[in-house]
Amino acid sequence: MVKQTSSRNRNVAAAILLLLAIVSWSQVDLFGHELLAQIAILAIFAMSLDLIAGYTGLVSLGHAAFYGVGAYATAGLASVAGWPMWAVVPSAMLLSALLAAVVGLFAVRLIGVFFIMITLAIGELVHAFAFRSRTFGGDDGLGGVPRSNLDAIGVNLLDPAHFSLFTVIIAVLVYLVLARVVDSPFGQVLTGIHQNELRMRALGCPIRRYKLIAFVLSALFAGLAGSLTAQHNNFVSPELLTWTTSGEALIVVIIGGIGSLVGPAAGASVFVMLSHQLSSLTDYWMFFMGLFFVTVVLFAGDGLYGLFGRLSRVLSNVGR
Repeated sequence: MVKQTSSRNRNVAAAILLLLAIVSWSQVDLFGHELLAQIAILAIFAMSLDLIAGYTGLVSLGHAAFYGVGAYATAGLASVAGWPMWAVVPSAMLLSALLAAVVGLFAVRLIGVFFIMITLAIGELVHAFAFRSRTFGGDDGLGGVPRSNLDAIGVNLLDPAHFSLFTVIIAVLVYLVLARVVDSPFGQVLTGIHQNELRMRALGCPIRRYKLIAFVLSALFAGLAGSLTAQHNNFVSPELLTWTTSGEALIVVIIGGIGSLVGPAAGASVFVMLSHQLSSLTDYWMFFMGLFFVTVVLFAGDGLYGLFGRLSRVLSNVGR
């Protein structure tokens, strides 16, 4: 019953968030569509990180490696190799997953700060490669990344309104897939590993195998977010691979509500909109962003989704 209630509350919050996105899409101007696409892509990236950080207990500061590989693979295969986009996007996702599989073989053996440091090191290695690679433009980056072609179904992704709606739909599909994963027996095992790894090991659970699968699945969707970013910006640069990119995603997960899936999506909305509004008001906008993050952590340790849960309980009690 508790699990069903939790899933129902999460889905209600997701439906409200989707409704707000649809209303915003119908009202915003050209720049608003650009922001909406940015929010949807960041939401995908944050949800992919939440799968391992929130449900498996693997906090990563190198998640940008998989995000960046997805972006660079899209740029390389589409702009340099000339592949069609219908083959590029799945390939970019698979390359991110393959990197995670290789890294995860030894990374999932570690816990706590050791896991954080090994993922950070891998992220910096990938960043250094992209920064020095002449094929991918080095520190200048690589431009000319095309967008997927959906003309066959009457959708022109060169139109910002169409592209923003496309990214919102993809974000919804990613949420539905990840929600199915975390509600499945597999997801319950991941939660058990997070809560008490020693007990799960004593019960005979192959801990490392479950961690590795979650790690690879997380990287797969991070690669999708990276591919969409490359298409959105028509450009990739080593900045996508920095540890600060991973840090921003982790902040989004925390302020949204770690271990909730929909929380990171809400956190992405707040992060993008707040940074946009504050940067237009003051040159010290990062200082005020920091104050906001500290306030959320101090007074709402379970994030925006936790606040939504408490509000729902208050309203349900009033209704009685």
